Amino acid sequence: MAVELNQQKLLAALTAERKYDYLPFSLHIFNNVTSTNLVAWDLINQGAGVGTVVIATEQTAGRGQWGRQWVSQTGGLYLSVAITPNLAANLSYQLTLASAWGIADQLRECGIDIGIKWPNDLVLDGRKLGGILTETKVNQGMITQAVIGVGINWTNPVPETGINLQSWQANQPHQPISCLEMLICQVLLGIESGITCLCQEGVSILLSRYIELLVNMGDRVYVNNLAGTIIGVTPQGDLRVTFETESINDIRTQEISLEPGKISLGYRKS
Repeated sequence: MAVELNQQKLLAALTAERKYDYLPFSLHIFNNVTSTNLVAWDLINQGAGVGTVVIATEQTAGRGQWGRQWVSQTGGLYLSVAITPNLAANLSYQLTLASAWGIADQLRECGIDIGIKWPNDLVLDGRKLGGILTETKVNQGMITQAVIGVGINWTNPVPETGINLQSWQANQPHQPISCLEMLICQVLLGIESGITCLCQEGVSILLSRYIELLVNMGDRVYVNNLAGTIIGVTPQGDLRVTFETESINDIRTQEISLEPGKISLGYRKS
């Protein structure tokens, strides 16, 4: 059963709650698309500009990180936003970090205790609530265009390691997010807040805020059979891990950085 979105209700919520005017949101709403990122790129190729937003409640060919399929059944929120960042190509992950922090922070302000699992997952009660996929076009070493795709579990079925927002809210004393339009509003405001933080306050401030919400801090991980400890994230989005090695006379600490995709932190099944 298709979920009908009320565009006027969404626009009214956006207008009432906006703190920034970084993105001139232009909404394109669909019930069913192959992928909101693909549709956003098609619109960009037809001349659509910064702030173009594609929203759907089902995707037939949703994509996650590293080419993985993103199962996108009816009842979820799937949206993509076009931006034109002035950012070097090797710093593209800053857009994902900014979006993850912005959305998590925005939902936390609503009373939902969201965390971030490195690099791009939104976590609630230890399970995956959503994820972010950033795609870019590069010219002469600079990102000229980018699309930030977001998937959030609203009422859709989820795997054992996932959670949807409606089932979580059913066990709360009150429902912070009353409808899908409000959720869309909070996600868009969060993306705008995160990108604004990155562009106006800089990556150091953004990283400090991102790390505050990172659920992996202090976790033990194994790299090449060596046990290490997660201590943070680099400006390029790499995971910082330290290892302690003992010699006869002393203990030495070595730090390495792992690019996204080099290690999977995973979820525990409930």
